[in-house]
Amino acid sequence: MWNYVSEKTIGVAISHLDGASIPHGLTLQLGDLVEITQICEDWYLGVNLRTPSLQGIFPCSYVQVRPTSDQERCWHYDDPVVEEATNVLREWGVIWNRSFVRRQREQCTMLRSAILDLMDWRLQLMTGTFTLDHLRDLRLRITSHIDSGNRKLGLDLVPRIDERIVGPDTLGVYQLYNVHVTSAEKNRSATWNSTLPARGGKNAESRPATHHLYLSMRHFGCSLGEDAEVYFVLYDMQHSRYVSEKFLVKVLKEGFSSYIGKANNSATLFTELGSADLKKDLYLVVQVVRLGRLLYTESSKKPLNQTYRRPHAVAVLPLAELLADANGLGAEDEEEREYPLKLYQSDEKDYGLWQHELVAKKSTSKFSLLSGQISQGVVVSLRLLRGELAALRHEYIHLLKNIALTQKLGFPDVIMPGDVRNDLYFVIERGEFERGGKSSSKNVEVTVQVLDEFGRPIQNCLYGASNVDGVTQHHSVVLYHMNGPVWYEMIKVLLSIEKYYGAHLRLEYRHCSTKDKTEKRLIGFSFIPLMDRDGTVLPDGQHQLLVYKVEDSARLKDPSVSYLQLPYSTKQVQSVAVQATSSIASSSPSCASFQRNGRESVTVAFYLCSTKLTQNANLLSLLKWKSHPERITDTLNLVMRLRGEELVKFLQDVLDSLFVMFSDAEGNATPHSGLVFEVLVNILSLLDDSKFQHFKSVVDAYITDHFSAALAYKGLLSCVQQCTDRVHSSSDCKHEPIQQCFRAFEILFKLVIQSRRLYARAMLENQKEDDFRQFLQSLFATFNKVASLCSDGLVNTQVVLLRNIYTVVEQLSQILSQAEAAKLLSSLIDSLPKEPHPLIATARMQLVLTTVRGPLFTESSAARAILLATICRQLRLHLSQPLVTSFCTETLGHMMNFYRNMSMADDTTEDNVWYRDVETIALATLAVLIQAVQSAQKTDSNVGPLVACLLSVLELLDQGHYDRLWSELSERKPLKDFLLQLFAVLRTLARQGEHVFPFEWSTMHCVVNRVMLSALDQMTQPLVAYFLDCGWFDSQLWSNYFDLAVSFLTQPSLQLEKRTAGQRLKMVRAQGGDMRVQMGFQILTMWNAIGDYKIHFIPSMVGPFLQVTLVPEPTLRRATLPIFFDMLDCEHRHRGNFKQVESELIDKLDVLVGENKGDDNYKELFNTMEMLSSILLEKVKSCDVTWQKHGKAFIGSITRLLERLLDYRNVMEGEENRDKRMSCTFNLLNFYKDEVDRRDMYLRYIYKLHDLHLSADNYTEAALTLQLHASQMGWSSQMMPADGHHSSQMEWQRKEQLYMKSIAYFDRGKCWEKGIPLCKELADFYETRLYDYGKLSHILRMQAGFYDHILTQLRPEPEYFRVGFYGQGFPLFLRNRLFVYRGLEYERIGAFTQRLQTEFPTAHILTKNTPPGDAILTSEGQHIQICNVKPVAEDHPVFDAGLVGFHEKIRSYYRVNDVRRFQLDRPVHKGPVDRDNEFKSLWIERTWLVSEHPLPGILRWFQVVDRHVEEIAPVQYACETVMSVNRELQQLASLHAAEPRRNINPFSMRLQGVIDACVMGGIAKYQEAFFNSDFLVSHPTHLEHVLQLRQCIVEQVRILEAGLTLHGKLAPPEVQPLHKRLVDCLAQMKQRLKEWGFPSPDTGARYANSQTPAALGHHHRRADSDAGIEYSPAKLNSSNALLNASLSMASDRVRAQRSLMAGGGPPSNRSSSSSSSLYGHLTVGEVGSEDEEDLYCKPSEILEKLQATNTAASVPLQPVHSTNSTTPRSAGSVATVSRAKSPRWANEYIFFSPASLRDSGFGTDRDSLASNNPVHSLTITRTPLSSKLPPTSLTQQSRHTHSSPNVHDTVDSTLSRTPPRQIAPPLPPRSSKSSFDESFMGGDSASPPPIHPKRVPKKGQPGIPSSLVMSPEAGESGTMRHHRPPPAPPLPPKSGYTASPMSPTPGTLGPPVTGPPPVPPHGRPAINNSTSFSNPLDLGSGSGSLVDEVCSLLAASGCRMMSNGSNKSPSPPASTPPPLPVLPPPDESLYSVETA
Repeated sequence: MWNYVSEKTIGVAISHLDGASIPHGLTLQLGDLVEITQICEDWYLGVNLRTPSLQGIFPCSYVQVRPTSDQERCWHYDDPVVEEATNVLREWGVIWNRSFVRRQREQCTMLRSAILDLMDWRLQLMTGTFTLDHLRDLRLRITSHIDSGNRKLGLDLVPRIDERIVGPDTLGVYQLYNVHVTSAEKNRSATWNSTLPARGGKNAESRPATHHLYLSMRHFGCSLGEDAEVYFVLYDMQHSRYVSEKFLVKVLKEGFSSYIGKANNSATLFTELGSADLKKDLYLVVQVVRLGRLLYTESSKKPLNQTYRRPHAVAVLPLAELLADANGLGAEDEEEREYPLKLYQSDEKDYGLWQHELVAKKSTSKFSLLSGQISQGVVVSLRLLRGELAALRHEYIHLLKNIALTQKLGFPDVIMPGDVRNDLYFVIERGEFERGGKSSSKNVEVTVQVLDEFGRPIQNCLYGASNVDGVTQHHSVVLYHMNGPVWYEMIKVLLSIEKYYGAHLRLEYRHCSTKDKTEKRLIGFSFIPLMDRDGTVLPDGQHQLLVYKVEDSARLKDPSVSYLQLPYSTKQVQSVAVQATSSIASSSPSCASFQRNGRESVTVAFYLCSTKLTQNANLLSLLKWKSHPERITDTLNLVMRLRGEELVKFLQDVLDSLFVMFSDAEGNATPHSGLVFEVLVNILSLLDDSKFQHFKSVVDAYITDHFSAALAYKGLLSCVQQCTDRVHSSSDCKHEPIQQCFRAFEILFKLVIQSRRLYARAMLENQKEDDFRQFLQSLFATFNKVASLCSDGLVNTQVVLLRNIYTVVEQLSQILSQAEAAKLLSSLIDSLPKEPHPLIATARMQLVLTTVRGPLFTESSAARAILLATICRQLRLHLSQPLVTSFCTETLGHMMNFYRNMSMADDTTEDNVWYRDVETIALATLAVLIQAVQSAQKTDSNVGPLVACLLSVLELLDQGHYDRLWSELSERKPLKDFLLQLFAVLRTLARQGEHVFPFEWSTMHCVVNRVMLSALDQMTQPLVAYFLDCGWFDSQLWSNYFDLAVSFLTQPSLQLEKRTAGQRLKMVRAQGGDMRVQMGFQILTMWNAIGDYKIHFIPSMVGPFLQVTLVPEPTLRRATLPIFFDMLDCEHRHRGNFKQVESELIDKLDVLVGENKGDDNYKELFNTMEMLSSILLEKVKSCDVTWQKHGKAFIGSITRLLERLLDYRNVMEGEENRDKRMSCTFNLLNFYKDEVDRRDMYLRYIYKLHDLHLSADNYTEAALTLQLHASQMGWSSQMMPADGHHSSQMEWQRKEQLYMKSIAYFDRGKCWEKGIPLCKELADFYETRLYDYGKLSHILRMQAGFYDHILTQLRPEPEYFRVGFYGQGFPLFLRNRLFVYRGLEYERIGAFTQRLQTEFPTAHILTKNTPPGDAILTSEGQHIQICNVKPVAEDHPVFDAGLVGFHEKIRSYYRVNDVRRFQLDRPVHKGPVDRDNEFKSLWIERTWLVSEHPLPGILRWFQVVDRHVEEIAPVQYACETVMSVNRELQQLASLHAAEPRRNINPFSMRLQGVIDACVMGGIAKYQEAFFNSDFLVSHPTHLEHVLQLRQCIVEQVRILEAGLTLHGKLAPPEVQPLHKRLVDCLAQMKQRLKEWGFPSPDTGARYANSQTPAALGHHHRRADSDAGIEYSPAKLNSSNALLNASLSMASDRVRAQRSLMAGGGPPSNRSSSSSSSLYGHLTVGEVGSEDEEDLYCKPSEILEKLQATNTAASVPLQPVHSTNSTTPRSAGSVATVSRAKSPRWANEYIFFSPASLRDSGFGTDRDSLASNNPVHSLTITRTPLSSKLPPTSLTQQSRHTHSSPNVHDTVDSTLSRTPPRQIAPPLPPRSSKSSFDESFMGGDSASPPPIHPKRVPKKGQPGIPSSLVMSPEAGESGTMRHHRPPPAPPLPPKSGYTASPMSPTPGTLGPPVTGPPPVPPHGRPAINNSTSFSNPLDLGSGSGSLVDEVCSLLAASGCRMMSNGSNKSPSPPASTPPPLPVLPPPDESLYSVETA
């Protein structure tokens, strides 16, 4: 029982659940939130919050219930970032899965990493344990990661403000557009590896990027044995100066480790590196200073009394690579990189230049590697950080915690007002000292200290590095024995400002002895004051100091002795005044003790970096101007040339001084007021520089807190006006001061306003207020006058004025009312010329934009009302100007955003101010805005903002606004123009929306479509009211509306089917439903409204409405489908038919579906014959009966077309679908030709198919495809219009062009036979009509070349394959259908199968050829069955048997081309299978296939349209196999006879394979299987095949003999041994055949010699030896003795001939070795053993017994036919033969599988069998399968059969007669050559596989009688035919004898045949089983069967059935047959044929 839960319960899905698997189940995905409403035991009922509209049940175990109370509910589930990350992970997971399946390795790897990162961050965000700052950063990282991933994957990009997603209802259209643009720019710069935005807060966005270099020393690999100091400093190589302070790392003598290094501050941060610094060639210089003894070589065991700083080594590292990408993105996330550095040493004299030499000269010749380095000397790690230092400290808290900051020498790029710095850098560069009478130079150490004015040392003010504590004295390094030392040592002096006054630096020089106990000896000193007497710090640069000698340091400390009066530098000595002072000072007793040596000096350098101290005397004179008032003018002029850094330091003091000088106490001007104003303007203009722009806040603070000039406003306004008045009189070069004044307007008027306020406070009453207003009015009048001037020289000044005037107005609004200020501004804007200079127009629109953004417009309705009219006028004026369009759109966009926000807060009523303002904007700008958008759409420039503005205006318009708009455009002409323009703009937006707004901006598209739909709904009202109801119908306007509506409905952004499920749900929610349905109903409403005017849109609107119905939305389709009925009905009512609708519908369907529009559901809607409930069918059924029938036919035709088009659409793309495209194209062109008779579409698809064939190199098929077009044209001179493939030309020219192209394709496809008729037709045209003998000559030469190619070129014979496509997974045009494919050149079945597997990768290849069952046919998968089939050639004159000397290459083409019928064989075992000899039970299931069209055709495959199956008995197939081998041997012999130089190896191998197989026992298997009485008794109907097999074996021996004769002539000497062996083997084979009772082939030559040509007839026959092919006598070729040997004469009583069936043919060029479906499965024998002679019966013994019996009787038999008989001398039998090749096997043994044997021509009648002479020779005649016997055929056959005398009568009447003279029998049948030629030319090239091994038969196994012959039947025109009998019927009982043609009663004849036998379905003549056409072995009950008689005869003669050494006789038959007369021995000539 279901129970409701007590409170709201939320659960989280912890596993996936497929709701479809459970009744009423709810689908869940991992992580889904579900709201549980009811519970029942283990089941919940609830909704998935992801799809809240769906409710269902789910197991309790699939969800984890979460607490939902306010106190316990986890807050993170409500976090929108978490929810977004969850949805994104689901979406990305699907894409990752798809990319993994498609093996897109790179995308799969990147996406997996992104998913894992996002999951990790989402988990961190859900924990809620981080600080707020960290959570903010994490949210930013997640959202940036999501946006970057979506951009890379092509998914929707959501607009964001920070991390918050902006919805479609949150912002206006223009503001949403701007947010989208901003988000896209951020996404474009972000990557998955670097997605966190730059730090630094708001200041970081406005200030230039600042970089900081992090350095850490990781390793010091030098073992010095003493303490060391390692200094790091940045060095600028270009300027040869330090860039930063030094950083010190102390290394103890015990060594350096990272742990100790951290404890000793081994890391620092080089700060404030600006962009200019990064562009310098910076190096990191490492200096190693040793602390210890003076000489490093001294023993370390001595105690150390004195410590010296000695230079030791140096290293440099270029930073160009590290700083190269500093300005790029992601630099702040650069990981630390370690750099190993090698330390070098050099001479100490160049110590100060070590780094410069090593860096600049890159010369290591002066340097040597420092010894004792372990691996690398110094290893440092560097990392470049970007951002503000405070933010970096917060971000990299662990990296930068307590780190030492190393400042650069100078100010940063931006000086902030709060920055305080007071550093003086002092560099000891070099010195020059005298030797002083010593032999060696001095070891000088410099001690530096700072002393105050009283000579007292200032404590701890000297810093040698950035991370050390200050010291009182600094000791320099000591250079050994150097009188000119170069130290280049930098020291920072850090003092407070008050200590600078009177302080000085003193340098003491001491000589250091190498003796450790000796103290350092003072040798002199130098000094320099820090400030000059005027109060300025010493200037930067070098100073050469004087050296005073002193040896007692106590004298320097004596207060009575002062050296400060002495000169300190050479510069002072050179000045005269100082010299005089020095002379006086030298005479002073206090200074007399200090002596100066003019040859000794020390050079030092200063660099001041201070925000409080100055080195400029002019600035000090300005600040102290009162002390020298007479020099005010000079001071002011000098101040104007000061640098900005100096001025901003003392900005407040400078401004105070200037305003004191500007006016007196009464506020009147002073003599210097003008100059002071210029200085003031100059100083204020410096603040515009980016370096000092932050000092504006200092000025603002000064104005607010310190400015006190209450009367200064008068002078300031007066100066501004005077400056403005000078615009008219000044030349162009003097406008710069005026422009500087305009640029300083902001601060100047702040001063004016503050001064006025101070004045107002001082005055009790508001006196002189009107004077101030007059001042302002006068000033703005001057401004307006300047703005109205039109002069190119004033343009720049006017632009500066316009850019800075708004700040003036904004400041004045604080004193004046906002309306008054707005009037001043409007008057200035309107005063500008209407067609100003482009720069002025830009400045004006910038002023308008600033105004819209400012408080005058947004805060005061009165001011806004004044400004709005001016702004609208400017918008109308400038919207059409591309130069200022961006400012116009931004202005309008901000205005509409402002009004939208007001509308959201207020009610939408006409009383509201915003409502009226929107109406004003719409009426003023809408028309111009539409025109601007239209122009931008054409040029594709700035179209996005314009469209956003237009939609912003339309978004705010409601019904009242539109009514006002229509009333303004009340006349039809302007209203029509307006609507047409708006329709055009919106239509372009709908069709090309992706070019305006990217497709990924789904939120933007949602808002755009919502606005467009609302606007279209409003625009239908004037469309109906003004252009329909009033009787004035405008078809152009209505057509544009329908086009717009259709374009809107079919735009890609609205197609929900292309979106994922989550995206569809989001879009439907945002749009409030499917907008396509809403638009569709609007279209239907408007269509129904126009009534009879619908005819105006037929057929133009068929295509657009068809696009609507192709949208896969069922509701929309069912609503809009009736439109087509209206069109049909409307056109039929007006024109009597609907041809135009039909034609247009077909055209558009073809185009639209070709563009990948439409689906299978659409086909269901149009399939009216199957869907009776369809709307369209119901409409058609209920329509007028006059066109109801045609309507149904039309719908059926459209349905069939759409089926084909949809099939074509599904295979349009992909190389693997090329064959499928061919099939679909073939289906479509047939449809357009046969069903709808659309010649243009028919030709279109002809050329599509042609192009497909060319891309696949199917040149023959391409030519045949072109012939479809050529066949539709004649040879007239009618002009043909141009099309996409031909230019305008006459009809015969186009046909000639097609013919020539087809001929070229036929030539490339080696199909010259099809090109020759075209050549003949062209030749006839050239000769008889065009009379162009030049072209005639060319085409005849081409024709002759084709004939030559036929005879000389090698053409591979194609393979044919039967392919079955089974299963429901295939397309409709392939599903469960059978095809015959024509293979490519040299393509075997393996390659063909692989090609099909590539085309159908998911299909399963069936390995068996058995017919598939219903399970496969109905399965959802794909199954393909492939096998070879053999083509069956059609009738052709080349197969005429009378053709003599016919070239086989001509005939070979027609054997495998132009074929429709194909043969397929499948082995089947019936009955018990003898494993020793499987030939006994091996049947062949032969399938006949008929294709739809002949091959080759316009496709390489065609569907099978007819199929029937028949069975081939084992013995019959054995005949076919032996005959196939015979034909192959004949073929090879014919080839080598015609081409003696041909390679003989294939011939030798084939002969060897056949002879070895025969000798080794191949024939023995046939002997055992078929040549025995048991087989004949059990299969009496196969007697003719047994005899035929016997004759084929004999024929094979003859062929082998002739082949060996030819082989002996052609074999080279090295092959002669093989030839001799083959001759011996053949002799052995003949001996065995003779022992088995086979007649010798050596006696058959006499028949051929007596044959006359007159006996030969001429008939056509097929190219191969298959069933249904006729064989007729042929002429002999007397030119070849071997091929035309005559047959010997036969007696008159015999007159019988034997002929072997032989199918001619050239050597096969098939690429595959098999053309049947057996695939080598029919291997039933193997090579026999050497003792095979004892394993087989010998039929020759039977002949000997019969001959002996005949001799004993001595009673000759009567001839069967008398010489006067009308019976022809030859007759044939109908039989089925297979020309199938067998696979070629390596051992080349003969393959005696069941094969064709029916072509032997043995007589099987009883009379021939009973006679002692050979029976009549018969001609085998074949008929096609499709032919039927004429009615008189069998009648004549029966009549002839009945004319034969009774056997018994014949025996009785001929006992006393002697044989008459022998008469030459007719020749055996020939095709186009002799029997020998036919036999050699009629085989296949493939060699069969080996036979099964022979097994020893059991003793006493019955043999086969030697006198078995076939029974002839009466045939057409007296020609004897053999019909293959059906399966043997049961033998009739021996009682009840019935007369038959085969067994007549003595003295009587059977009844004549009255009609032909019935024909089976496959077209073959059936065998009549009635008494008139009985079984040839059925002798009736009176005499028994023929087999019984033969067996009795054999038993009576004592013949052994198996001559294998056994004397056992076979068992007698069950019933003893009546005795037969003894037969004479047969004449061996019966089986003989022509021999060599």
